[in-house]
Amino acid sequence: MTPKRDSKPTNSIRITRRRFLGGTAALSGIVAAPWIIPASALGADGNVAPSNRITAGLIGHGLMGRGHLRRLAGDRDLQVLAVCDVDRSRCEQGKQRVEETYAARNPGGTYNGCTAYNDYRELLARPDIDAVVIATPDHWHSLQSIDAANAGKDVYCEKPISITVHQGRRLVEEVQRYGRIFQTGTQYRSIPTIRQVCEFVRAGGLGKVKSVFTLWTKLGGFFAAPRFEACRHLMDIENSRHSYAPLDFALPAEPVPDGLDWDLWVGPALYHPYNRAYHLNPSPGVVPWSFEEDFGAASSTWFHSHSADVIQYALGVERSGPVEFIHPNSGQFPTLTYRYANGTLLHLVDHWGMVKDLYKAVPAEARLAGNFGGVFVGERGWVTSMSTGGQVEGGPDEIFKEMKLTTRQVNIGDNNHHANWFDCIRTRRRPSCNEEIGHRSASLGHLTIIAHKLGRSLKWDPAKEEFLGDEAANRLSFRAMRAPWPI
Repeated sequence: MTPKRDSKPTNSIRITRRRFLGGTAALSGIVAAPWIIPASALGADGNVAPSNRITAGLIGHGLMGRGHLRRLAGDRDLQVLAVCDVDRSRCEQGKQRVEETYAARNPGGTYNGCTAYNDYRELLARPDIDAVVIATPDHWHSLQSIDAANAGKDVYCEKPISITVHQGRRLVEEVQRYGRIFQTGTQYRSIPTIRQVCEFVRAGGLGKVKSVFTLWTKLGGFFAAPRFEACRHLMDIENSRHSYAPLDFALPAEPVPDGLDWDLWVGPALYHPYNRAYHLNPSPGVVPWSFEEDFGAASSTWFHSHSADVIQYALGVERSGPVEFIHPNSGQFPTLTYRYANGTLLHLVDHWGMVKDLYKAVPAEARLAGNFGGVFVGERGWVTSMSTGGQVEGGPDEIFKEMKLTTRQVNIGDNNHHANWFDCIRTRRRPSCNEEIGHRSASLGHLTIIAHKLGRSLKWDPAKEEFLGDEAANRLSFRAMRAPWPI
């Protein structure tokens, strides 16, 4: 890898591994020749020479982290040197997966080069790691990303990249201050079909976009999970299930499982005693803790950060945001609605049937399915950008002739999101979903939660990132962090 640039000013200049290996080879040649170099070190048989590989570490080996680790360990352009998790068994499983993957490629059938860490700061202290993937709970994302940037690491961080607007802005400032390459884990924009749809809408293919629709759901469906059975009577499920915002629950303390560092799991969040509803090994879901406002962001965590990224990309406002949040209590619209400066409205709906039955925005026979995107309605027609629900839909047929899609099918596995990050680490170009774009997608969810909590419409200045004339709303853009974890 190339040397890290724009690192912390107090750092001394580091010698690259390429220079180190080259110097060592020259010295060894003087001492004892010939010096036999393995074929894999020279890049033979599909391998990349170690001096040219990106070295990486994974922070967080839960359900999402396991997927990331498979991707990292399976890429011959990378070498995973470390795995970190506060749950010892998850951490050891990650280390084992890496070493088994590399051992299978090794003619000798063994590999012991991956280190397991409990504390992410120890991983970040290693000068031989170029980049990290962060797949921890939401309340850790901003702080760990900032610490990684400070340590000279490039970062891929799961969405949402923050838990408040203020945290997200600080992340952007610090990543840019240290010149790091940052990619947000909103990979749906990197699916070729979705990207073509977004570019078509962005270029004016639908004419002026009048309305967009996307999903935002209540807590109720999440609480149907079996793990809540033991504490339902303490959570006031009948009322809390109707909330569109994450809530704070006083769940009873349970014995902390062996090998789990619970204090470090909670980290900068307001302390809660351990309860299996937050963390259970094996994980009962992708983001089991997201219902609790101190750890997650409900719908923003589940899917809305993905949708916000795709939609704002298509609208050309991915580095900005709405100017108004219109609450249904105002009587203007039946569901919470964003208004952008150009007049485009983005309506949040509980389910896709509302687009047809409540807003009557598309034909009654339209097939709307999937998630992680939205329905765009413009002067010339309508089109979807959802994934996991089948092919792209829209009308009239002429727009598909103009769009010239290679396929209307959406293959979520066909994306270059990680590859784009790897390439940008080498070239120092900006990734497709860099820190500013990731911040704006996450912020849209945080602002939505604030509007729901206050139960009223709000005016927002996306340039200054503040609510106009509403101090109560502005206070909710910040959150205190538990010592000793300030940003």
